[in-house]
Amino acid sequence: MTSDVLFTLSGHPVSTAEVLAFAAASAVGALLLVLLTLMSSSAARRREAREAEERLAAIERLQAEAAGRLQAFASALGQRQSDLARGVAERLDAVGQRVGDGLSANGEATAEQLKKLEARLAVIDAAGASIGALAGQVTDLKAILANKPARGAFGQGRMEAILKDALPPSAVTFQAQLSTGVRPDAIIRLPGDPRGLAVDAKFPLEGFERLRVAENPEAVKAAEAKVRADLGKHVSDVSQKYLLAGETQDVALLFVPSEQIHAELAERFDDVVARAHRARVLIVSPSLLMLAVQVVQGLTRDAAMREQAHLLQAEVGRLLDDVRRVGERVEKLKAHFGQVVGDLDQIAISTDKISRRGLRLEQMELGEGPQALPNPLRREAAE
Repeated sequence: MTSDVLFTLSGHPVSTAEVLAFAAASAVGALLLVLLTLMSSSAARRREAREAEERLAAIERLQAEAAGRLQAFASALGQRQSDLARGVAERLDAVGQRVGDGLSANGEATAEQLKKLEARLAVIDAAGASIGALAGQVTDLKAILANKPARGAFGQGRMEAILKDALPPSAVTFQAQLSTGVRPDAIIRLPGDPRGLAVDAKFPLEGFERLRVAENPEAVKAAEAKVRADLGKHVSDVSQKYLLAGETQDVALLFVPSEQIHAELAERFDDVVARAHRARVLIVSPSLLMLAVQVVQGLTRDAAMREQAHLLQAEVGRLLDDVRRVGERVEKLKAHFGQVVGDLDQIAISTDKISRRGLRLEQMELGEGPQALPNPLRREAAE
């Protein structure tokens, strides 16, 4: 074995066997080290695998929890969406109902407004037709006023309409003939006075027509002169024809068929009006004629009351007789009531006596003979 020495180490010879033994031991040690290393790494791997499994389990648990939460969130979200959709649908239905009601109310209001508008349009149409008819009447009136005979007939007709509406037929006469042969347009009869009030309706309007169409101062002056001349002459004619002593009143009425002409006459021709007053001719418009008619109505009513005064006095006398007779009958009734009261008092006295005697009979003691009666009863029996 010594021959197999390979080298000397620190004075010690190293043989092949030792080298082999050392190599084997080193190999075994290395193998053990590898095994230990493998075992150590395998345990670490198993530990890491367990940790990985635990982590995977935790992750799975977290995923399950997250999935549950997501499921709950999705369910809640679905419920919220359903509630929201139902609320939106209800709101839309309510809004639709309100809108429908509003549209219905607006439709009814619009229909009502349209009906009112149609009624107003009908009134406007009627007013337009009336205005057209009035325009035609104004045109006709202008033609009438331009024609002297027609103008006289117009004034006569209006005056007659006023008098006929307000006075009875016995109080007014149209076209009555006076003793001189003239015929006033109307004679108003006043109660208690045989003299009539003459009314003339032929008012001269030519000058006023010229005054209306006058375009320059010279034409205006000429028209005013025409008015003064015509009206002065007509007033004089009325005063001479219709003021008859003992047959007509001391004044006569000159009828103007237009309030505007009467106002213009009083404003611009006051001298002519004063002249007419001095001539005892009163120029009256339709309203003033109505006022005069109302005065005549009052006089007529007073006269009728005076005529019926004796009848009223007779009725009052009969009424007083009836009242006197009622008073006499009341006195008789009072006497009868007094007699009845006296009779009732006597009946009450008799009833009281009967009651007292009955009470005494209840209290009396029955016995032998009159001595058994109480003293009051004995006295009454003795009596």
